[in-house]
Amino acid sequence: MGIIIKTKEDVEIMREGGRMLADIMREIVSNAKVGNSTLGLDKIANDLCKKNKVKPAFLGYMDYPATACFGVNDTVVHGIPSKDEILNEGDIISIDMGIIYKDFYSDHAVTVGIGDIPENAQRLINTTKNCLDTAVEKATAGNKIGDIGFTIQSIAELAGFSVVKQMVGHGVGRNLHEDPQIPGFGNRGEGLELKEGMTIAIECIINEGDEGIKFLDDGWTTKTDDGKLSALFENSIAINKNKAEVLTK
Repeated sequence: MGIIIKTKEDVEIMREGGRMLADIMREIVSNAKVGNSTLGLDKIANDLCKKNKVKPAFLGYMDYPATACFGVNDTVVHGIPSKDEILNEGDIISIDMGIIYKDFYSDHAVTVGIGDIPENAQRLINTTKNCLDTAVEKATAGNKIGDIGFTIQSIAELAGFSVVKQMVGHGVGRNLHEDPQIPGFGNRGEGLELKEGMTIAIECIINEGDEGIKFLDDGWTTKTDDGKLSALFENSIAINKNKAEVLTK
């Protein structure tokens, strides 16, 4: 596909779409409560897409059957919502969702706790969020993709956690997944140079224990090999000269 540099007009559309997606995500998070099911949250997500007159980016993508992906506790990414998956006190849940607005995609994910959660779970969430926030600071024109991955990996491993290496971030724009890939690991100063006008989705997928994951029979859901927790944060951003712009803010 090659790297697609966006115009100022393109970025403005993605900025508008990103704000909508961030608002939708906040509404979903506000409904992530004890007793609610992941399927119920997915219905809310779909209803909010209709309300905002945007298309769900994931629904039907490579035959994915839902509007959003949900990862409860040891689910890593791409968890399919279910009426039987009920949220309990102390759980953590990642919510990953994209929309299409005026032919441009936005991609965004957060992880939150349900009620009072254990200290180790909160530390995992805080660390993963810090990985994303700090990585965004490195996403400026002239830096390398390796600078992003090195930052994520360093923060995660310093905290005693592991980066999932089988899933990576990506370019985003008129397609959900564009070049280049944006790994959450790597070496400082290596890889493709970031250029002004690039738009990318930085994903931080961090496991509490080992980095290993396994796929379930549904072909989508991934779980940690060791049964420990996993957290996910993701933002769509625009590369600028001095400071990256978070589009899904």
